[in-house]
Amino acid sequence: MNVLVTGGSGQLGRVLMDVTKYSEHRFIYTYFSSEACGDMVRLDITDRAAVEKVVKDHSIDVIVNCAGYTDVERAESEEDKAFKINAEAVAVLAEAAKSADAVLIHISTDYVFDGNRSEPYDEDVAPAPLSAYGRSKFAGELAVLASGVRYFIIRTSWLYSSYGRNFVKTILTKSALLPLLKVVSDQVGTPTYAGDLAEFILTLLEPGNLSKTGIYNYTNEGVCSWYDLACEVCELSGNLCEVTPCKTEEFPVKAARPHYSVLDKSKVKVTFGIGVPYWKDSLRFCLAEMTDSVSM
Repeated sequence: MNVLVTGGSGQLGRVLMDVTKYSEHRFIYTYFSSEACGDMVRLDITDRAAVEKVVKDHSIDVIVNCAGYTDVERAESEEDKAFKINAEAVAVLAEAAKSADAVLIHISTDYVFDGNRSEPYDEDVAPAPLSAYGRSKFAGELAVLASGVRYFIIRTSWLYSSYGRNFVKTILTKSALLPLLKVVSDQVGTPTYAGDLAEFILTLLEPGNLSKTGIYNYTNEGVCSWYDLACEVCELSGNLCEVTPCKTEEFPVKAARPHYSVLDKSKVKVTFGIGVPYWKDSLRFCLAEMTDSVSM
């Protein structure tokens, strides 16, 4: 099977590249504005003709869209740009996949929800995004649905890995340098290790699974606040930094965030017969991975 992965130089794309090194499938990774990693193909996913050419030239069977505009704050002042990448480009990919009779695997977010619930969101809850970023990601979902392509929309949250910029890496760095950190405790969700999400994406490529299309939630298991996550990073890393909780309003931001965005994983576990790793276990694994890479 020939698999096209957009956003190959991003966080999830880099992790996918690692876990697919010895895959039986052929993976073609693309990049655009970031530095290429390995044998990547440069591709502007907003360019319909360019996307169609790559899909045709490589006889693509599956497109995994890891590309996206992910700067939640900047999206408030660059909403047009966020929509161009998170919605218009997604429509281009969906239409190209449909024309080639390929399957589209599209990565979405918990930020499509408003966070007003007190119980986990399942796939049937109607999105109500609070921010420009959330609106652009929901528009991307709608573009996939409108295209008629065979699709998987995977909603995930609080993604981190040893690559790129993310909350875990930021806390790891700052807690090694500073004696005190204040972290918001009134935003609750679930961290997701990109390695676990990448393994789930590979599960979709297994025989019979590509027919189980639809919207799925995938994060790690469990619930925590950003404060809880920061405390766990410090404890596991051994950084002697005091972490104190604070309210969201103590850090004024442009983009509103959902206060509760835990995603229900019942559907994905039943449909694919898989377990979902607990967030603390995956965090421990990732931090050990980071330590090993630094010491090498």
